Amino acid sequence: MAKLVLGPLLRHVGDTTATVWVETDERCTVTVAGHSVSTFQVGEQHFALVRLRDLGPRTEYDVRLDGEVVWPLAGDPYPKPTIRTKDVKRILFGSCRAAKHDVDKLGRDALDAYATRMAQKPEDEWPDAMLLLGDQVYADEPTDAAKRWLREHRHGTDEPADEVVHFAEYAHLYLETWSDPEIRWMMSTVPSSMIFDDHDVRDDWNTSYVWREHMKAKPWWRDRIRGALSSYWVYQHIGNLGPDDLDSDPLFKRVQEHGGDVLPLLEDFAEEADRESGGRKPMRWSYRRDFDRIRLLVIDTRSGRILEDGRRSMVGDDEFEWIEENAAGDFDHLLIGSSLPWLMPHALSHFQSLNEIGAAKAGWQGRAAERIRQVLDLEHWPAFRQSFDRLTRLVQKAASGVETVCVLSGDVHHSYVAEAEFPVRTRGRALQLVCSPVRNEPPGFMLPAFRLAWSRTAARLLRKLASLAGVPEDLMSWRKLTGPHFGNSVGLLEFDGDQPRFRLESADGQQKTSVLLGREP
Repeated sequence: MAKLVLGPLLRHVGDTTATVWVETDERCTVTVAGHSVSTFQVGEQHFALVRLRDLGPRTEYDVRLDGEVVWPLAGDPYPKPTIRTKDVKRILFGSCRAAKHDVDKLGRDALDAYATRMAQKPEDEWPDAMLLLGDQVYADEPTDAAKRWLREHRHGTDEPADEVVHFAEYAHLYLETWSDPEIRWMMSTVPSSMIFDDHDVRDDWNTSYVWREHMKAKPWWRDRIRGALSSYWVYQHIGNLGPDDLDSDPLFKRVQEHGGDVLPLLEDFAEEADRESGGRKPMRWSYRRDFDRIRLLVIDTRSGRILEDGRRSMVGDDEFEWIEENAAGDFDHLLIGSSLPWLMPHALSHFQSLNEIGAAKAGWQGRAAERIRQVLDLEHWPAFRQSFDRLTRLVQKAASGVETVCVLSGDVHHSYVAEAEFPVRTRGRALQLVCSPVRNEPPGFMLPAFRLAWSRTAARLLRKLASLAGVPEDLMSWRKLTGPHFGNSVGLLEFDGDQPRFRLESADGQQKTSVLLGREP
């Protein structure tokens, strides 16, 4: 009898549609709410993405493998998994969720804790959607238990002992991080959108052309990219797509029709997706989701980077044009999901733009600046200055026609809210909302540095140095509204009151801050 290994994960939900993802231990037929599909095989793993149509506003469901009910588990203390296709009013988000170590110093998991509180609340108070903004798994910083597993499953290889490389090893990380009972229940009933960040592949992934060339020289890097992007496609990406998008996706169609092990097919796809040619990447991981009057536009800020032939862009021109086209439309609120912040502490923002100019120089100056870039992780939007300015223009244009534009980000291991102020007042506010980490507290010595980066004195000094080096003047100014806040947290957007609101909740359920997002009437 087939067994459920992981899931169910409720992924894309539309007005009358949904997708539910599962992993099983063998080939079988998966049935959810009367809709059935056969699993597909990837190596020794088996998966299914069940597409549901013609749903009502609320559907309780179970998961059946070859007709046998396998979820929810007998005696499960949580409410029954439910698909709700009503208007989205509450969106939960965050990033950087490290799995639990044997000896844990990272504090309580804020998403686990939120799920526990959520289960005790009435259903009409639950979040309607969830956005996970990167570092779902830590391929380069696995837990002690994962390291032991790697030692047991590798024999005589020259691959890094403390990092994962292959699809099956990535699958073990996903099993480890998504197996908590609270998380399994929460992800079975709150639809989720996801995007990767660097640790889903490796720290500093695609920070520069120099970094990329250095990693390509490692004998195991080709296998690493093939394992990372093929597993991301299975575990995260296909669930970001709606039923109609899946119907038109040629790779998904080939996987569904293959009938055998599709791992070679997915690994070849992953390798091709990583290639850069003529200033473009062949795969667009960025995507769009619409929640009634709210549009979510998620940008790939890692794999899509253009770094060759003297270019340096967060994504290629073709992809940026797609992003700009989808930032316009008939909606009230635009949410831009970017694992990396757009608006940062002023001194750090100016320093990153200054460092980009230094790293482009020849000789020892360029080498020194590149070393500083990699050591200090200077790889956010301001470190791709042309892209930073292009995103700024996009946000300003969008804010002229909607009530709010919110850039949702993580990565930096502290949380804050900043507001952009353009030379000409826009109809709606443009805000940067950062929630990081869900579970991965920074070292204590970093906290004063985060605070110092918001210093006006430091900002003036770095802005002057940046100007002297040729960094263009900023197209807008920005100010911090709240923060920096430290500790494991989740962010919650609420659109069900008189004013949309952002709340930041700590792992113990305390509200760290609350910010109104719209303009005052």
